[in-house]
Amino acid sequence: MSAAVAPLAAWALVINAFVWGVSWYPFRLLETAGLHPLWATFGIYALACAALLAWRPGVWRHFLRYPLLWLLLAAAGLTNVGFNWAVTVGDVVRVVLLFYLMPVWSVLLAWMLLGERPTLSALARLLLALAGVAIVLKTPESPWPLPASLPDWLALMGGLAFALTNVLLRRLRDTADEARMVAMFAGGALLAVAAALMGQSVGLAYAPPAPATGWLLLMLVTSAAMLVANLGLQYGAARLPAATTALIMLTEVVFASVSSVLMGAAELQARTLIGGALILLAALWASWPDSQGSH
Repeated sequence: MSAAVAPLAAWALVINAFVWGVSWYPFRLLETAGLHPLWATFGIYALACAALLAWRPGVWRHFLRYPLLWLLLAAAGLTNVGFNWAVTVGDVVRVVLLFYLMPVWSVLLAWMLLGERPTLSALARLLLALAGVAIVLKTPESPWPLPASLPDWLALMGGLAFALTNVLLRRLRDTADEARMVAMFAGGALLAVAAALMGQSVGLAYAPPAPATGWLLLMLVTSAAMLVANLGLQYGAARLPAATTALIMLTEVVFASVSSVLMGAAELQARTLIGGALILLAALWASWPDSQGSH
């Protein structure tokens, strides 16, 4: 890799982390306009997917050659449904911390799916991250450190799906970038519309409002930002070591925390700070070059 490529790849990942870190804001603006986060996710990702298909209309042929792209579609869809819904209706910092349980999910997925028995250091990271989660989840109102709300469950589900997404992206690294991008955006759109329709049937979601210039324009701008962010992820992750990628991606937690606290969308309570520090420490430990777990 040339000396000029590494900084560019790193900045591409920072851009991705920034867009994801502040994505809670446009989703909340769209909710204020009457658009449920599931319908907002559908609209944003459908626009991005349509743009990609217009650019590369033959990209669907890759799905016939690489069936794992369908699993990536499902995993990425669950990731976006969980994360976007959770950051819209929950405490942003709490949601992002629960979402970033990569050390836990990486160890468990490798054990269950790949038959890789965890090393002592992997078990130590697992315990450290779980201790952090217990501290974050244990509120004065709850006797046990368990998920206490819909955003908690959505964040945990999204984080598990995100871990699977990253595993699949590594397995599919030899496929075309646009094929992986279409899988991820199509998954976000399809899973979101399915969840929205099911949610409406049980009262967890509501129908979208009549089209209005304001929220349609915001959706278009957000979709363009998501496209740029995903391009940054594909470019940076393909050109930097997995450990470096993991470290840079953790800046998303910083972007989300700072922006949400400044704008009143999160509270930095002592237990959140302590538990979050343990979760981030486990994630940093997992991203050392000699580690078997990666983001």
